[in-house]
Amino acid sequence: MKIVAAKAILKANDQLAAENRERLAAERVFGINLVGSPGCGKTTLLEGLFQRLQGQLAPAVIEGDIAGQVDAERMAQIGVPVVQINTDGMCHLDASMIAAAADGFEYGRIDTLWIENVGNLVCTAGYDLGEHLRIIALSVPEGDDKLVKYPAIFQRSHALVITKLDLLPYSNFDVARARADMKRLAPEAEVFEVSALKGDGLDALAQWLVRKHDALLGPKTGQDSFSVRNGKENGKES
Repeated sequence: MKIVAAKAILKANDQLAAENRERLAAERVFGINLVGSPGCGKTTLLEGLFQRLQGQLAPAVIEGDIAGQVDAERMAQIGVPVVQINTDGMCHLDASMIAAAADGFEYGRIDTLWIENVGNLVCTAGYDLGEHLRIIALSVPEGDDKLVKYPAIFQRSHALVITKLDLLPYSNFDVARARADMKRLAPEAEVFEVSALKGDGLDALAQWLVRKHDALLGPKTGQDSFSVRNGKENGKES
């Protein structure tokens, strides 16, 4: 009987992830892995951010789901290049999936490649996809105890985005506790408080992303004509 250790599988994934990261950097594309529970507001967050990043960073998205293409359709409706990955039961994406999906983009037209990972706080923690930045979204309705219960995913993230802040008056979510726990788990990570539906907090997050992009790849020269308004991309209806 042949036994394959999990460490060997993860090592192979990490090697491919490093290749993904190098490829993105060579193409001057900033890779961002967005993780969080199902329903925490990841897709709505992206929609709000893309509006604020128009003329600054042109996006593309890889959508990861067990089944369906609901979120991919939302991206397509606003003119964002998108590739859907259906894992058929797997609770996370891996580097090989990203390598295959990334071939579906025209790199000369994008500045950021967002990976909206499968909704999960456990499986997604252990898999490097080749991103340059990992952001975890935590919604107010989920509760502030998730950082204590699922520390690994928070420890490995560069930023915590507390979403659905407009629901705070109807919840016992303790923002100060969440901030303190994130500081303990990932001392260098940033924390943002956002209501994507109302637009609160999105400007600060968007400008932080621009700074992170510029620090790695250098500032963009000129502006792109990408627009997410009215489902238009490069002046054409999507």
